Amino acid sequence: MAELLLMTTPVPQEYKIVKNFGLVTGVTCRTRGMGGKFIAGFQSMTGGEVTAFTSEMEKARYQAIDRMKEKAQQLGANALAGIDIETSEVFQGIVLVSATGTALFLESRK
Repeated sequence: MAELLLMTTPVPQEYKIVKNFGLVTGVTCRTRGMGGKFIAGFQSMTGGEVTAFTSEMEKARYQAIDRMKEKAQQLGANALAGIDIETSEVFQGIVLVSATGTALFLESRK
């Protein structure tokens, strides 16, 4: 599949919207296993970044974005505009990450 143009902004003026497919969302839920919680607990005692959680959140972010991109490409989009990524705790220790954007087919005005 061709690479999508991804943007957190509206569509730049050098492009025109040929088709708007609407909103698409990619979602993932994550939790740390017992080993990760142990490492995170130890790191939190010493202060600073809790790398065990940072790594897991990065994975979740990329997975949510990939799922959003896949849905957009299935619709025939070549761009995603207005991308927003949100994180929330749904249960104690379970984090939901969602990526939402507007799936579009764009053409260059040039």
